[in-house]
Amino acid sequence: MADKIRFCIVGFGNIGRRHAGQIMQNPSTELVAVCDNQSSVKDLVPGGVQFYSDIGEMLASIDADVLCVCTPNYLHEAHTIAGLEAGLHTVVEKPMAISVAECDRMIAAAEKTGRTIFAVKQNRYNPPVQEVKKLMANHELGAVYMIQVNCFWNRGDSYYSGSEWRGKKTKDGGCLFTQFSHFVDILYYLNGDISSAHGWINNFAHQHNTEVEDTGSFVLKAHNDAIVNFNFTTCAYERNMEGSITIFAEKGTLKIGGQYLNTIEYQKLATATLPHINISAKANDYGLYQGSMSNHDKVIQNVIDVLHHNHAVMTSAAEGRDVVRIIELMYNGVSKS
Repeated sequence: MADKIRFCIVGFGNIGRRHAGQIMQNPSTELVAVCDNQSSVKDLVPGGVQFYSDIGEMLASIDADVLCVCTPNYLHEAHTIAGLEAGLHTVVEKPMAISVAECDRMIAAAEKTGRTIFAVKQNRYNPPVQEVKKLMANHELGAVYMIQVNCFWNRGDSYYSGSEWRGKKTKDGGCLFTQFSHFVDILYYLNGDISSAHGWINNFAHQHNTEVEDTGSFVLKAHNDAIVNFNFTTCAYERNMEGSITIFAEKGTLKIGGQYLNTIEYQKLATATLPHINISAKANDYGLYQGSMSNHDKVIQNVIDVLHHNHAVMTSAAEGRDVVRIIELMYNGVSKS
């Protein structure tokens, strides 16, 4: 039996604790250390796991194989490169970074050190997404004509008041990075890259506590000539309402829906029938708000499968960079009028 893969985590907020839980539950992995600059989280660290308040000290002191980067968006580049240069593979939470230039420096560091970056895009594992991916890969839908992406979530005042970085332009990057990069990724995962974007954004309900938009609508042109309409908001009243992708193609129409891309809402296909899927499992639940589907067990398992069994990385650094490039393209395509 292969030795356990030893993990450490930088950033022990909601998502860092989710990583910790999955690492500790997997018989092939071990959590050896946690780093966070908030000493108050020390009491939340599981017994037997070392705690550090400085990432440099942690990386110099411990014996580990993988660093999970679970810090705010603007720190992903620095912490990933620190982990790579210390000889660790890195698992980087979404978004991989908040600029293509940051991604490029991270990829260069991975190539220099011979280590792997695993970009976290856990919605790829959602059963409805996997079923539609098979259809697309087998060309069973024929030519894709149009795709509709809807992301209608709620983020109230408590979400922003509890953080020093959320909603700050230089630290957060905007809704497309912090809330909806998963939906950009699934669009990319299923249908390929985007060549052009034009749209509008506005901050309707969060002007008092954010520097970024809370609502936007874009028209995108995919490389395969499909027209994409991408709508998002964090102004849904009181709760998350919908996260969906609807595909209109030559040989079928289907909708992945629910709040978190967790159901097949409808389908009419020429050559296949997708299984009935309605996932009732909980989303990532952070108390005051909810996020995407909770598939971090599969993220950790992919690391094991890559390092121990030579499997493919589910979301490579190059793919993480492509998603950031699409988001940059969208923001650069915002109408000034």
